This record gives sequence, C-alpha cells and structure tokens, in this order.
Amino acid sequence: MASKGKSKWLVVIILACAQFIMVLDSTVMNVSISQVVKDLNTSVSGLQAAITFYTLTMAALMLTGGKMGDIWGRLNAFKIGAVIYGIGSLITALSPNLATLMIGWSLVEGLGAVLVIPAIAALIAMNYQGKDRVLGYTLIGAASGIAVAAGPLIGGYVTTYLSWRYVFAAETVIMAVVLMFSGSIIEKRQKGPKTSIDIRSVLLSASGMGLLVFGILQSKTWGWITPQALPEINGKEIAPLGISLVAYLILFGVVILRSFYLRQKELEAAKANPLLRVSMFSIKVLRSGLAVLSAQYIITSAVFFVMPIYLQMVLGLDALETGMKIFPLSVSIVIFSMVGSKLITRYSPKQIVRAGQLALVGGSLLVLGAIDPELKGILFALGMLVLGAGLGLLASQIGNVTMSSVSEDKTSEVGGLQGTFQNFGASLGTALIGSIMIANLTAGFITNINQNPELPDNLKTSISDKAQAGVPIVSSPEVEQYALNAGLSTNEADAITSSYESSQLKSLKHAMFFVVILGLAAIALSRNIPSKKLT
Repeated sequence: MASKGKSKWLVVIILACAQFIMVLDSTVMNVSISQVVKDLNTSVSGLQAAITFYTLTMAALMLTGGKMGDIWGRLNAFKIGAVIYGIGSLITALSPNLATLMIGWSLVEGLGAVLVIPAIAALIAMNYQGKDRVLGYTLIGAASGIAVAAGPLIGGYVTTYLSWRYVFAAETVIMAVVLMFSGSIIEKRQKGPKTSIDIRSVLLSASGMGLLVFGILQSKTWGWITPQALPEINGKEIAPLGISLVAYLILFGVVILRSFYLRQKELEAAKANPLLRVSMFSIKVLRSGLAVLSAQYIITSAVFFVMPIYLQMVLGLDALETGMKIFPLSVSIVIFSMVGSKLITRYSPKQIVRAGQLALVGGSLLVLGAIDPELKGILFALGMLVLGAGLGLLASQIGNVTMSSVSEDKTSEVGGLQGTFQNFGASLGTALIGSIMIANLTAGFITNINQNPELPDNLKTSISDKAQAGVPIVSSPEVEQYALNAGLSTNEADAITSSYESSQLKSLKHAMFFVVILGLAAIALSRNIPSKKLT
C-alpha cells in the first residue's frame, strides 16, 4: 500500500502524469494539423492516416500489452512502456517527413502506450484500497480531462509561437521524470499459473482490426463498393469481380475478427490462456458499457478531426486560435465529468449516460448549424459546450459501469478492454468521418466544376479526370495559387476556387451530419446500462 502522510499520493501523481501525456498527445496533433502538414510537406489525408494508425496500434495491441504486464509484472511493463513511449516522442519531435512521424508517433509511441495504459489501472489497485482507491481512479480520470482541456491550448500556443515539435520533445522529458520517481510505486505479484501469450490470437486481432480500419480509411479514394481510383499492379487496376477493394478489406477484417473470437472461445474452454476471456461479453452491463465507450470515441475523434480542418483550412485560423475555439468543449468535459460524478446519487447511470448521449446529438446539430464561411461564433461555442457536456457526462459513468460489472480479479483485464474499445473507436472515427469528408469533397468538387458555366469544356474534363483520385484538403488561397501557376486566367482560377470552397463547406457539413446520425444510433447501445441509482 502507498505510504501514509504527504507521500501517500506520490504514486497516483506519477501515474496521473503518464496518463496526462497519453491523452495530451492526440489533442496536440489534431489542433496542429495545418502546421504539421506544411512542415512535413504532406497532406491532410496523410496526417489522417497517421492519426488513425496511432489509435489503431493501441487498439490492436492493447490486450497484448495487458498480457505482457501479467508476464513481466505491471510495474516492469509500465517502466518499459514509458521508455518506449519516450523514445517514440523523441523520434516524432525530430521527424523530417511523414514516414518518420508514423514510425515515431503511430508505431513506437503506440507500442509504449499499450504497456503503460493497462498498467496504470492495475497499479492504482495495488497501491490503494477502499476510498483511497476510488479517489485514485478519480484523479486518473481528472488527469485525462485536464489533458483534453489543456491540450488544444498547449498545442495551439506552442505550435503558433514555437513548433509542435517542442510538445513531443517535452513528452520525452516528462516520461524520463516519471521513470525517475517510479521506484516509489508498489507492486504485488500474485502467484498463479504461468501466463503465456497466444501468438495466433495476437495476429488475428491485429490483422482483423488493421484490415477493417484500413479499408474504411481507403474508401475515400477507392470507393466503398463501386470502384473509383484503385491501386494498380503492372498497370492493371485491382477490382476483383468489379467490386472495390475496400469491400473485400472490410469483409476479410470482419471474418478474421470472427476467427479471433472463436479462437478465444476455444482457448477459454480448454482452460488455456486466451488473449481475451470472451465469456465476459455475456455480462450485459459490460457489453453495453464497452459499446457506448467505443461509440463515444468514434464521435469524439470525428469532431476533433473535422473541427480543426474547418477552423484552419476554411477559416484560416492558426493553431492557437483553433485551440481557443475548441476550448469551450474541453472545459465543458472537465466540468460535466465532475457534475456527472455528483449526480450519481440522484440519478441512475443509465439516465446520466442517456443525457450525455442526447447532449452529443444536440451539440453536433448546433455545430453543424454553425459551419459557414463566416463562423457563427456564439452558435459554434454553444455547440462545443453542449458536446463537451455530453462527453463529460459519459466519461463520469462509463469507467465505473464497466469496472463494477466484474469482480475485482478481472478489473485489469477490463481495463485493457476499455483501452481496446476506446482506441478502436477513435481509429474508426478518424478513418470513417475523414474518409466521408474527403469522398464528399471529391464528388462535390467534380460536380461543381462540371456545372460551372465560366469554365471551358476541355478544362472541365481535365480537372474532373485529375480529381477522380481524390481532392486534397487545402485552403482556398492555395487552390487559387495552384490554378494561376498552372497558367489559367484569373477568371478561371476564381471559378475553380469558388467551386472548391462550395464543395469543401458541403463536405464538412456532410461529415458533421453523419456524426449526428452516429450519435442517434449510439443511444440504442445504452439499453443495458444500470437503471438503478446508487444509494
């Protein structure tokens, strides 16, 4: 147990610092999109892939990371993960191009996180008991909330006045400090059968998730079912039976995940060591809690991807101004996380979760109404506040709902499950909403160009042919400059820019409308959340 006195909370402070860094990471990258794209000479689609694969790495390997903690010990896993994460942050800070960024951030940092995140919950349980343990989990949750609130401002300020690279360099330093003080963390190693990892299970879960998310990510250029721009081998487009490769990737991903599920049932029945005890999914409360958590992060990641693009690429705001615009959402998350925790004695978890889900839908509708060439500031800020309220209310309940649905000996495994569903939802949200937005931008731009009376037919045909492979998300001045550099007249450049601006705005609105649909659909997932209030 943690020692008495002033040092009593040192352990939770160390673990909260690690949790803070894990959450801060994504918010910084999202708010710095335009500057990272410029510095690395890449595209929004390229950065979308990096963001998606970061969360996908964590989703695909979170269960494996939890098992490694069983083998090495939670404290050793935490320390090793912190070292790997720090190295990844340093590689990210020094990245000269997108490929290096994806190695440092999407892969190495992700691998570090899958060891650190499951260990945090287990180490809190080992170091605290009773009310202290509850408070410890609350402080870890507060660290996440503060990171969400402060991330856009920290990232925005540092990116605008210094460079986004300094944030990742600072993460390396902070993880080094966490390691220095990690000796004060107590670990209780439990005796039991030797833990092993089923490599087949790891490969099935990782490849299944990877194919599913990669298929969704590529839908923006390859098409969902009807083939569009497709990859080629020896000059031949790959479209088996005339169907887009995306459909096959998603189908194979689902089939492989089904095989993973059956493999876990087989191992559990044989009393072997499954990567995941799928029998836990028979617990309705756990199943519902994880489903709501995943849906919550699909929506969260979608909003945090779409909004910076709107604010920076359409309105021309810098990273700090973007952070300020998103700040109401961040503050609201923290406030309503605390409000939700207080309401639990007056209302049931199901009532609070449903209120949060409805707030997500309402907030998304308000933000949708605010998307305009001239930002409707009050409506946008109100939408951000309501969205944050919904996310805060959900955050205050879902962790407790899932953890309390199982016995104490399974909390570590459920912690890993939460990390898996959270990050899988985040990777799906970024891939799905980003792809919907880019696909709508491409289709809308081609339509607008073909309907523009100020452009000659030969130019319409040329632009439409080039746009079939996907229209990049850039600012309007960049489109106009590109047209002028291509030798087009001022009138033609203006017509193309106008067509692009119109299609860009519509694509953003379509993406946010889809977020509203997802929010409404997610309400059905909360039907098994406990409807009995605490006394």
